[in-house]
Amino acid sequence: MEIDDSLYSRQRYVLGDRAMHQMAQSSVFLSGMGAMGVEIAKNIALAGVKSVTLHDTKLCETWDLGSNFFIRRDDVSSQRRRVEAVCPRVAELNPYVQVDASSVPLDDNTDLSFLRKYQCVILTEASLTLQKRVNKFCHSQQPPVRFICCDAYGICVRVFCDFGEEFEVSDPTGEEPKEIFIQSITQDNPGVVTCMDNHPHGLQTGQSVVFREVGGMLQLNGSTRQITVRSPHSFEIGDTSQLPTYTHGGFVVLLKTSKTYTFGTLEQQLCDPQVLIPDFSKPEAPLQIHAAMLALDRFQEQLCRLPNVGCLQDADTLLKLTEEVNTTLKNKAPVNSELVRCLSRTARGTLAPLAAAVGGIASQEVLKAITGKFAPLQQWFYLDTLELVRPLQSLPSEEFFPRGDRYDGLRACIGESMCLDLHKLRVFMVGCGAIGCEMLKNFALLGVGLASSSGEVCITDPDLIEKSNLNRQFLFRPHHIQKPKSTTAAEATREINPELQVEAHLHKVCPATENIYNDSFYSTMNIVVTALDNVEARRYVDSRCVSNQRPLLDSGTMGTKGHTEIIVPNLTESYNSHRDPPEEEIPFCTLKSFPSVIEHTIQWARDKFESAFVHKPSMYNAFWQMHPSAEAVLHRMQAGESLEGSFQVIKLLSRRPSHWEQCIAAARLKFEKYFKRKGQQLLHSFPLETRLKDGSLFWQSPKRPPTPIEFDLKDPLPHTHTHARTHTHNDLLHGYSVHQDLSEEAVSKILSGVKIPEYRPSEKVETDESAKKPDQLKMPLSSEEEREAITQLEQAITSNKTTPDGLHMSSLQFEKDDDNNGHIDFVTSASSLRARMYSIEPADRLKTKRIAGKIIPAIATATAAVAGMVALELIKVVGGYGLESFKNCFFNLAIPVVVLTEPATVKHTLIRNNIFFSIWDCWTIFGHEDFTLSDFMSAVREKYGIEPSMVVHGVKMLYVPVMPGHSKRLKLTMQKLIKPLAGRRYVDLTVSFAPESDGDEDLPGPPVRYHFSPDGKAP
Repeated sequence: MEIDDSLYSRQRYVLGDRAMHQMAQSSVFLSGMGAMGVEIAKNIALAGVKSVTLHDTKLCETWDLGSNFFIRRDDVSSQRRRVEAVCPRVAELNPYVQVDASSVPLDDNTDLSFLRKYQCVILTEASLTLQKRVNKFCHSQQPPVRFICCDAYGICVRVFCDFGEEFEVSDPTGEEPKEIFIQSITQDNPGVVTCMDNHPHGLQTGQSVVFREVGGMLQLNGSTRQITVRSPHSFEIGDTSQLPTYTHGGFVVLLKTSKTYTFGTLEQQLCDPQVLIPDFSKPEAPLQIHAAMLALDRFQEQLCRLPNVGCLQDADTLLKLTEEVNTTLKNKAPVNSELVRCLSRTARGTLAPLAAAVGGIASQEVLKAITGKFAPLQQWFYLDTLELVRPLQSLPSEEFFPRGDRYDGLRACIGESMCLDLHKLRVFMVGCGAIGCEMLKNFALLGVGLASSSGEVCITDPDLIEKSNLNRQFLFRPHHIQKPKSTTAAEATREINPELQVEAHLHKVCPATENIYNDSFYSTMNIVVTALDNVEARRYVDSRCVSNQRPLLDSGTMGTKGHTEIIVPNLTESYNSHRDPPEEEIPFCTLKSFPSVIEHTIQWARDKFESAFVHKPSMYNAFWQMHPSAEAVLHRMQAGESLEGSFQVIKLLSRRPSHWEQCIAAARLKFEKYFKRKGQQLLHSFPLETRLKDGSLFWQSPKRPPTPIEFDLKDPLPHTHTHARTHTHNDLLHGYSVHQDLSEEAVSKILSGVKIPEYRPSEKVETDESAKKPDQLKMPLSSEEEREAITQLEQAITSNKTTPDGLHMSSLQFEKDDDNNGHIDFVTSASSLRARMYSIEPADRLKTKRIAGKIIPAIATATAAVAGMVALELIKVVGGYGLESFKNCFFNLAIPVVVLTEPATVKHTLIRNNIFFSIWDCWTIFGHEDFTLSDFMSAVREKYGIEPSMVVHGVKMLYVPVMPGHSKRLKLTMQKLIKPLAGRRYVDLTVSFAPESDGDEDLPGPPVRYHFSPDGKAP
């Protein structure tokens, strides 16, 4: 079966072609279809392994409905085997993955030779004895079968990996190596490289770099040197004392090297475990959980059962076993009796979000095992949610007893009261993409928003489902393509849990929809969850949550990286409390004349697409809509009137193609302009020997001198560019009724006949990096340009080009996901030609598509992990927990690293006289119809005891004493000065206050919400 690449487009950016190919050749055996097993099955099926055998011997029970999202009520009532229920639903996720089911017992007497045909074996819900036996078998094979085992018992989970004695990883980090430009290299032993403009190099001692384009020390070029870091901006490269003096330029690129990892068997690792520490506030926790879970294994072996819920005797027995186990460990931590007792009480339960989070982590280890891509876990990962259950320990045991419904597993962990609170919860989730689908699954398993309890999950997303979504948005299937994400996700979620009340909207959450998502709407919601893929949308939703005092749970992923942030009113900072550094803009002069890396040439090509196929047609149409008569335009211009945009529009009209031959000729002339004459002009303005005032060469890194390209019919790249450009012109040509396909021979003949005008140097080259791209529409025309435009318009009218069809162009929208529209082909070919001209290594189509389309790499494993982490925090928010209980999370599954931290506490700002405020504070003033600005300031003074000095509404200054005429505003009514947004009866004002001492700046206080009230009283 031929695989449709668009299904894996986002994942391919994460894993690369080699790893994708290896997965498509690999078979996996997965035992145990409980909460953890089904998560792993979902993730590796979406990833695209060749085949997976799902193994389980248990029957479907009501209990499973709260932890296995592929089991339905009918499966329970018909007593189906879990694997029989799960297998066809896993198979639906990916048509390219063969999914088989097995219910043959796997125990101490099973012949394990059948496992040799698999590249990776994963055990969940297996006894420790069986895990050790299977692991020993897998480890002994040649080559070894990669082995992973996972367990989830209540509040504790563990993952163990063994990939054999020697496991080679081709790319430990997955990070794309960047070019580091060189400022200087000393002639010494050791020689020291200093980076350009003191930019941090981000390298580590022991890594190796390759040198390129170094001036003077030519012997370094192409050589590999191991480095020793001296500072963030410099590093040593060994002896350079015998090399010629460094003169200029050059850059280094980190050399990716493979790394071999050694694994011990499960038996060896039990007494001396290598553990990952996710929470540095409790570094001893992994070893404490290790001892407690090994004790739980002994408990099961001795009593053939798990501890009973609320049984103090079982808890004492488990604690005693833990103390015994701890004495056998080489590296140990003090026994945590609280952890052990909580594990005993919850061991029979299941926290589905915890299984989802760790299932995502374990699934990434499966992919590492079969591809050798990214650094593997060595060798244990432990996680607990003690902070979640600690406040619940005082509840009576009856709270946790089973009641024969789908929530028994959850109830065993958090109790009946918390379950009921989840059922009553009203959640607003923005976005129904990859994270949104995973969150909805968690809501369904937790019973969030049940109709019978007046709860609700309200979701909104304006997007439609695309084929590329199916690889990680697991609620969607091929027959859902081009259907709305929100309504489809709602329907799929109700299949998991029919009791859920899910309302689906198709709106974007932004200022334009505040008439829908107004304050009244937010007042009906308990929690807001974002499942968004852009910062600005997050910032807006965050501002609405702060304004309406609503908790916000945010998360995001980029490739194997993920983050979660918990925002709780009056406890934590908000999302807007911190700002990431803005994305660096490429200077205009760099894009236009001095590209140094492939990103510059791709952005240049993308800009050319926008200019030719988006901006110019839109400008053209707008002009002729405003001036529908060409004759009238000509008359006004002849009379000396200046019409904005006329010169550019008339030039487009005069050059408008009417047949394919003209398009091909135009593409040939564009080639000459961009890839030959541009280089000639630069070298004319700045010959290779040009030097700056300080005597240094003008053409040195990061500036690269261009090499003008001669058009050659035998060279495939210019041909490719010609075809891409003319193909992309196709949509525009439909507006001119031009439809024709030409043969290769015909195209070559046309290209050979194009007359190329003689080159004349003229263009001034911009070298100021702070310069912005000029707005040509607003630039005054010279008299020569005016005369030229009039002449061209006269000719267009005479040649009948100004018909209604001739005064319209089809404007395109850049679409990266349609491989048949020529958009990415145009950008790829144009970028590659420009890269060749500047001696930059070109990017292939896949990389070009990612950069030009601003595609965020994505993989289902990371998505599942962040959604699980967020859902755990949601339970704490519902419980009204304190700040110390919440955990933000950052992880990079490629390395792997998982870091849990306490959210930053909200900051309180002192105004004066022990008057503090935070971002969550909002002062209120109610005013009537005749309420003046002076009345407002008096009300603030009387109510809050502070003298206002300035009043601002957004960017509008209502009252600033130093501004002329502002004192007269004090008598104006508030209704005349400001108007509320549609759907609101208030405005939020920023009021500043006079400082305590002279010379200090005025201090802005909290938002002051002014309510337009008929009688001046609170409603």
